[in-house]
Amino acid sequence: MSLLGTLRSTPEEVPTPDLPFGRRVELPGRGTTFVREVEGPPGAPTVVLLHGLSASGGLNWFQAFRPLAEHFRVLALDHRGHARGLRTRKRFRLADCADDVAALLDVEGIPNAIAVGYSMGGPIAQLLWHRHPDKVSGLVFCATSDRFMPGRREQLVVVTAMGVLAGTTRAGDLFARTPVEWVTRRQRPSELRPRPESFRNWARAEMRRHDWRMIAEATQAIGTYDAGAWIRDIDVPSTVLVTTEDRAVPPIDQGRLAVNLPTATIHRFPDGHLACVNRSFGPAVTDAALDVARRLDPVRA
Repeated sequence: MSLLGTLRSTPEEVPTPDLPFGRRVELPGRGTTFVREVEGPPGAPTVVLLHGLSASGGLNWFQAFRPLAEHFRVLALDHRGHARGLRTRKRFRLADCADDVAALLDVEGIPNAIAVGYSMGGPIAQLLWHRHPDKVSGLVFCATSDRFMPGRREQLVVVTAMGVLAGTTRAGDLFARTPVEWVTRRQRPSELRPRPESFRNWARAEMRRHDWRMIAEATQAIGTYDAGAWIRDIDVPSTVLVTTEDRAVPPIDQGRLAVNLPTATIHRFPDGHLACVNRSFGPAVTDAALDVARRLDPVRA
């Protein structure tokens, strides 16, 4: 089904999720990006959430903000060319996305963070460690791998989480069963902003902000990505959350990533590449992040 067709199939009455307040952040010498943030408990470690192809920080992680914020400070940015992310005439490169994340951490005064990458966000998290190892205290990978086989790029376009999420009836049903008033006691009411009345309208509004030239280039970048030369050098605690019914990034490819990471543990989530819309995904990715945090600081975690 085409994206337009999937959008049309979503019931109008499906509610829009409440999300953390977002703000523009200037990255010196690079441009302006958009970040959603939840402060979390005092002194909590930081997780930075890296979304997938044709998604946004809000679309990819709406189920995860609340459970993660019980344990972590949470940052979720829109990658360049996606939604409100950085705009440039330069060709899209995953390495530039990783450098954007490093610049964001510098601007926010965060010495290091646990990077959590979903689908395309997985290579960005890997490159963040490769290019800025001092910025990465730990890694969580969801529905992703260290390289993408021939033909996988095309599958990602068809089955990419947010391209389908924007209109599937399945996603709409999940939203209808998900409470929209999720804001934790630590979050101030002023951190919410008005949004369209239906999920479909909100998702369409998010996707209309994409730079589709950069989305096409991002698709090509994913299809040629291969971290095989250095992936085994990653030395920080890591967890691979395998989506066991995934047809876009098959479980065997996700398992290969885990085998190639010397410090990896494996968690399993019984869903496909749209796992991030599942209400139980938030607790699952939180458990994966806590697994990493415990190995960093057993007392705190």
